[in-house]
Amino acid sequence: MSIEGAGAGPHGLKTQRLRPIHAEACHRLDRLCRPHGWDLPQWHQELEAQQRGDRGRFVLGVLHGSRLVAVTSGWLILDELQILVVLVHPAQRRIGLARMVLSELMREGREQGASGATLEVAADNTAALGLYGSLGFRSTGRRRGYYRDGQDALIQWCQLEGATG
Repeated sequence: MSIEGAGAGPHGLKTQRLRPIHAEACHRLDRLCRPHGWDLPQWHQELEAQQRGDRGRFVLGVLHGSRLVAVTSGWLILDELQILVVLVHPAQRRIGLARMVLSELMREGREQGASGATLEVAADNTAALGLYGSLGFRSTGRRRGYYRDGQDALIQWCQLEGATG
C-alpha cells in the first residue's frame, strides 16, 4: 500500500499510510525511541482518524518486511502542517528514513493546502536539527523546559514550496 508518488528510499523501502493494525508497532517504536511517547490508545486514535479519512490527519511509516522502522505523524490545522512525531528505529538511523517520511508528510500537507510546517525539537538534538535545516526548517522560538527532563525545545518553521491552498 505505497503512497502514489512516493519514491523508493534506502534499500528500496517506501513510505506508506499506516492503518490501525500498525498501532502496536507504532507504540513499540515510540517506546524504543523516546521515554515519554504516546500511549497505545493515542496511536489507535491517530491511525483510526486517518483511516476514516479525517482531513488533515497523517500517519506515515516505513516497513522493512513486517517490522516498522520509521513513522511520522502530523495534523493539518488551517494552512499549517503540525509535525507531531518523527521516529526512526535506532538500528536504522542515518540512512535517510527520517528524510524520506518527512518529505512525504510535507508533500501530502502541501497537497491538502499547507503553506508552512512547524515542529518542536530538543535543543540539543544536533542530528535532528541538521536534518530539519536541510529540509528548510529554521528556529523561530524556544520553549523553555518543554520536555519532562527539563530540556528546552526549539520551535522550527518551514515555508512549503508549491502549496496548493
